[in-house]
Amino acid sequence: MPVTGVRCRMSSKKDKPVYLQNREISWLKFNERVLDEAAYGPTPLFGRLRFISIFTNNLDEFYMVRVGALTDYMLFDPDYAESKTGMSAREQLDAIYNAVRLLYVRRDEMYSSLRGLLSERGVTHYSIDALTDAEITKVHQLFRKDILPLLSPQIIDATHPFPHLANKQLHIAVRLGAKHKELYGLIPVPAALERVFPVHGGFLLIEDLILRYSDEIFKMYKVLEKNIIAVTRNADLNFEDNEEEIEDYRQHIKKTIKKRLRLSPVRLEFQHDAGNEFLDFFTKKLDMAYVQILRSSSPLDFSFCDAVERLFPRSSELKVAPFHPLESLPEHTDMFSLVSRRDILLSYPFESISPFLVLIRQAAGSDSVVSIKITLYRIDVHSKLAHSLIQAAENGKEVVVIMELRARFDEDNNIQWAERLEQAGCKVVYGLEGYKVHCKVCLITLREGGTVRYITQTGSGNYNEKTARQYTDISLMTANQEIGDDAASLFNDLLVGNLRGVYRHLLVAPGTLKTGILRHIDREIVKASNGSPESIIIKCNSITDREIMDKLAEASSAGVRIRLIVRGICCLVPGIANHTENITLTSIIGTFLEHSRIYCFGEGSDAAIYVASADLMTRNTADRVEVACPVIDNAIHSQIRDMLDVMLRDNVKAWDLLPDGRYIHKSGIPGEESAVPVNSQEYFAAHAEMQQCDDIFSQRPSKTYDHYKPKLATIGALAGCVKNSALKFYARFTKN
Repeated sequence: MPVTGVRCRMSSKKDKPVYLQNREISWLKFNERVLDEAAYGPTPLFGRLRFISIFTNNLDEFYMVRVGALTDYMLFDPDYAESKTGMSAREQLDAIYNAVRLLYVRRDEMYSSLRGLLSERGVTHYSIDALTDAEITKVHQLFRKDILPLLSPQIIDATHPFPHLANKQLHIAVRLGAKHKELYGLIPVPAALERVFPVHGGFLLIEDLILRYSDEIFKMYKVLEKNIIAVTRNADLNFEDNEEEIEDYRQHIKKTIKKRLRLSPVRLEFQHDAGNEFLDFFTKKLDMAYVQILRSSSPLDFSFCDAVERLFPRSSELKVAPFHPLESLPEHTDMFSLVSRRDILLSYPFESISPFLVLIRQAAGSDSVVSIKITLYRIDVHSKLAHSLIQAAENGKEVVVIMELRARFDEDNNIQWAERLEQAGCKVVYGLEGYKVHCKVCLITLREGGTVRYITQTGSGNYNEKTARQYTDISLMTANQEIGDDAASLFNDLLVGNLRGVYRHLLVAPGTLKTGILRHIDREIVKASNGSPESIIIKCNSITDREIMDKLAEASSAGVRIRLIVRGICCLVPGIANHTENITLTSIIGTFLEHSRIYCFGEGSDAAIYVASADLMTRNTADRVEVACPVIDNAIHSQIRDMLDVMLRDNVKAWDLLPDGRYIHKSGIPGEESAVPVNSQEYFAAHAEMQQCDDIFSQRPSKTYDHYKPKLATIGALAGCVKNSALKFYARFTKN
């Protein structure tokens, strides 16, 4: 059986550089920082609760993918060792299990604290024993009437075999006493039931209710022990098995993702303490070890948070105030004319994705447009973009969609959209054998007066209207014809399966992205040796590529100043003498998911800046099609440098990675605690709100970023101002 997941790369511990750390442990440290956001006092309570939910979802996916892959390695490739620390699969799993137990304790403490604070404000998560007798009677009646008829309990014996426990589905498990023997029973918690059961001034969770009355369900037995359990299964699928024999790739993906429901268990969770008999029974039936068991006193599934917010609509002080992105351009803007005059940069979610959607909608109806070509990795279930592509095809345009069907956990949505686009007349292809197409490129080809010209869009984020309101990403639209020529060549190469195309400006993985990055780092090393100003700033989500990390360490040793802004995994440890002493690393965890990727090589206006789709991970540089596009427009070049400067100054939501591998909040660093508070996300949100206010009062279009720069000079004055209403915000700054 082939091993799935990360590619195997051998390494011995004695060859391990002192400036590298294990990828999986680095990821767990990232998720711990997410959990710490639940303790951030200024965030409204429902917002803090949401961070516990995000932490839990992240950990679920980590077990399904990363722990699943390591489990496969341990079973099928015992010689595997990861390339940063030389740790075997077993050593990594042991380290993960030890770290996760501590994280469960932290989560339990966080939720217990938030549960108390919410209760003080009239939102109580009840245990049934805390209800009055009258309330218990009412709840019991409702259970018998509305819940019991939907349950499907079963015992487990010779004629009732142990059932399949679906991935992450909650079950009530019971140990039963019968005549001269013990039995076990299971009750799946139906997905059709709303998790939140309202009671006066609060709520119950449906699994607690079923647990309480499970004695009645198994009334012919004596219930000796009962618990809430959930199984997490390996979801690390290999889509490339026997790919040369596949005739219908879409059907192959459909069949493969169905396997995810039945793959091997990698984690067993109990919500309450369980006896040894209980644990022995389930570990034996699931073929699991004790080390894979985790106990939580918190709910095992935090997806109920949205329902709780809906249940208490008047508790506005508990909710994070909705942020409305800046509509930076009027709906009726002629996007072709505007982009032809100057490049346009959109910064999500502070600016709306609407201008790009308008561009595609106008392209669909324009007589000048010949074709629209686009790569799609993740799109909204209710995608306006896809509807515009369908309209373009129906209007006779050539529409080429490179749809990645292997986008993890979005496969079903992508398959459905691929079918709809194909039925509408779009040409839909499914990427390349062995390589995911992860780049974000859209090319509009126009023919006017016998002249062919291009409008190209590229960026760091997916073409997804929903995540454009939740993730920080940047989107660049340009009429630069040399960029357009590169994009046209890229699409032609992808359609014929050429992964080694040569482009004038674009850096494209797996061919030229890594070599281009290494070349830029080498140039900064040469500049340092000549005594010239040198600098590297990289903003991305993860850094794991060994060759790039070694080159950054080499640059640091040569005296190059390197500043990394990495939200998640970073296997490169800064501040190690004689290796990475000139490297600093900041991680920003805020209200919005930091998702933008920016590479900046050099100082000032001479810096080479790229907007990219790729993190600096081996999977991105070697196993995916990725694109980094240079920023040529001077105004946008300046804007991005200012954005990076603000992020580097963040001391409210930022963490620094220390040489010993610990992350410390910047507010706890000597000198930072007395500094002016800078929350970079609030800064950008405030800038967007200021633009909206200026438009409201002056009745003129939004001005350029430089126009607002003087008003934004005092960053401390802006921190937190986004909480003010638009009118108060505008009045405050017009006084200055």
